[in-house]
Amino acid sequence: MTRAITRGHRRARLPRRATLLAVVLAACAATLALPRADAAAADPDLGPNVQIFDPSTPKGQIQSAVDDVFKEQEKNQFGTARHALLFKPGSYDVDANIGFYTQIAGLGRSPDDTTINGAVHAEADWFDGNATQNFWRSAENLAVNPSGGADRWAVSQAAPYRRMHLKGDLQLDDGGWSSGGLLADTKVDGQVRSGSQQQWLSRNTEWGSWSGANWNMVFVGAKNAPAGDFPAPPYTRVENTPVSREKPFLYVDDAGDYRVFLPALRKDSQGTSWSSGDPQGGSLPLSDFFVAKPGATAEQINTALDAGKHLLVTPGVYHLDRTLRITRPDTVVLGLGLATLIPDNGVTALSVADVDGVRIAGLLIDAGTTSSPSLMEVGPQNSAASHAEDPTSLHDVFFRVGGAGPGKADRSLVVNSSHVIGDHLWIWRADHGDGVGWNTNTAANGLTVNGADVTMYGLFVEHYQQHQTVWNGERGRTYFYQNEMPYDPPDQGSWMNGGTKGYAAYKVGDGVKNHEAWGLGSYCFFNVNREVAAEHAFEVPDTPGVRFHDMVTVSLGGTGTIHHVVNGTGGPSDAQRNVANLVGHPQ
Repeated sequence: MTRAITRGHRRARLPRRATLLAVVLAACAATLALPRADAAAADPDLGPNVQIFDPSTPKGQIQSAVDDVFKEQEKNQFGTARHALLFKPGSYDVDANIGFYTQIAGLGRSPDDTTINGAVHAEADWFDGNATQNFWRSAENLAVNPSGGADRWAVSQAAPYRRMHLKGDLQLDDGGWSSGGLLADTKVDGQVRSGSQQQWLSRNTEWGSWSGANWNMVFVGAKNAPAGDFPAPPYTRVENTPVSREKPFLYVDDAGDYRVFLPALRKDSQGTSWSSGDPQGGSLPLSDFFVAKPGATAEQINTALDAGKHLLVTPGVYHLDRTLRITRPDTVVLGLGLATLIPDNGVTALSVADVDGVRIAGLLIDAGTTSSPSLMEVGPQNSAASHAEDPTSLHDVFFRVGGAGPGKADRSLVVNSSHVIGDHLWIWRADHGDGVGWNTNTAANGLTVNGADVTMYGLFVEHYQQHQTVWNGERGRTYFYQNEMPYDPPDQGSWMNGGTKGYAAYKVGDGVKNHEAWGLGSYCFFNVNREVAAEHAFEVPDTPGVRFHDMVTVSLGGTGTIHHVVNGTGGPSDAQRNVANLVGHPQ
C-alpha cells in the first residue's frame, strides 16, 4: 500500500484536493489487488495446529498440506499432535485421508456451502484393513462428491461422521473388522453399507438405502431406516428422536466474520436439521470467546470464564493444575481437532454448575498419573434444578484412562444435573497402549448418572473395573449402548461384586422406578484369564417402569463367559455360543 501511494505522488504535480483524491483511489486499488496471502491475515489466530483453506488457495498447496497431516497422523494412535483442517465456503478438489486426532470441517452454515470433489475418508491400511483401532478423528459440515461415486469411513469409537452430505455411497469398513461408530445429522444420497461393523448408531440421518448388519444396529430419527426387527436382522428402530440438540460449530458468515452456530433444541425430530432449509438456532461472534492455544493455563481459562467469555479450545494438549469451572448458564465450550485436557495432581478436569444450557463439545479428557475422583462433573452433588427447556448438552466428548501413558481416575463422567443430553460419548479405560494393566490404569466406573431425565445417544463405555455405567437418576433414557468388559482381570477373585461374579456393564440403581434403553450390546474378552466370567451384562430392578429393548451379549472368540444378558435372563455367551440375544426385559 505504501508503494502505491508513493507512485501516485510521483505521477504528476496535482492540486492539493486532486492529490488527496489520487491517494485515496490508489489506496483502494492497492487494497483490491492484495494477494490472497494478505487477505488471509483477516482470519483469526486459531493457534499453530489449525489450517484454514480458501477456494483460491492453489489445489496443490491444499493437497500437500492435507497429505502432510495424514502422514504424521496415520499411525499416531497415542501421540500428542492435534490438527484441524478447516475449509471456507466454496468448492475444492482434494483427497482428504483422515488419520488420528484430525478434524476436517467446513466453515459454512450448511454442509452444502463447502464442497469437496474427491474424498473425505478414513482407511485402515495401517492395520491391514482392521479398523477396530481407528479412533479419535472426525468429518463435519461438508458436502462430498466422491470420486468413483463412493467414499469410505472405516472407523470405530470416537470418530463421528457428523452434519455431512455425501453425494454417493458410503462404506463403513475396510475389509477387516470395525467396531462401531456414529452418523449424525447426515445425508447420504446413495447407499450406506455397514460391512463388518459390529454395531452402529445412526441418529437424524437420511439416505437412499442401508445395507448390512451384525450384532447391534440402531436407527433413531432416521429417515428410510431399513426394515426388519431385532434380532434377525439386529435392527433397532426408534422413529423420532425425542429431544436433541446438534453440536455447535464454527462458521464464516456472509461478511467474512467468524462465528459459532448454536443449533436449536429439537423435539420429536426425524432427519437432518439442515436439509429442509436454514437450520434453526442462534450464533455468537468469535469475539465472545476466549481462544485457548497450546500453553494456555487453567488460571487463564478460568479468568476468562469468570469474566463471561465462552471457550474455544484449539488443537493441542493442555495440562491443568486446577479444575476448569463452568459457572454461567449457556456457556459454550468448543474444542477443535480433538483438543485434549489432562488433569494433573488428581484434580477434576472440568466441572459444570447446576445451570441452564451449557454446551460442551469436541474434547478428549485424558486421565493424569495421579488418580482423580472424577474427570468431569456436570452439576454438583444433589443438584435439583429443572433444565427441561434449556438442557446442558455434551457432544463428541471422549474420556481416556491409560493408553497414552499411565492414567488413573475413580470415575470418568458424573452427571448430577437433570435433563442433560449426551450426544456421542466414548468413555474408555484403555485395553492397549502404554500404562495399561489391572493395577496400573485403575478406574472403577465410566459413567455415573444421578440426575433425573437424562438422555444419552451413542453411549460407548468400555473396560472399567467395576460397573461400567451406574444410573441412579429417574426417567433416564439411552439410545444405543456399546460396551466391552475389562479384558484383564487376573482371576475371578479379583473381579467379584460381593458374591456375584463380575460387575454389570450397565446397572440401574435398585430404587429406580422408571428407566428405558434401546439397542444395547456388551462383550467379553478375558484374555488374561479365560476362566473369568460375568454373571450378567445388565442389572436392573424388576419393576414395570424399567424396560430394556434389543440386547446382545458376545463372547469374543469364546474368550470368557457372560452367563446372562439381564439379571438372570438370557444367555449364556461363551465358547459354545458366542452370541446371545434378548428382545426385551421385562419379557
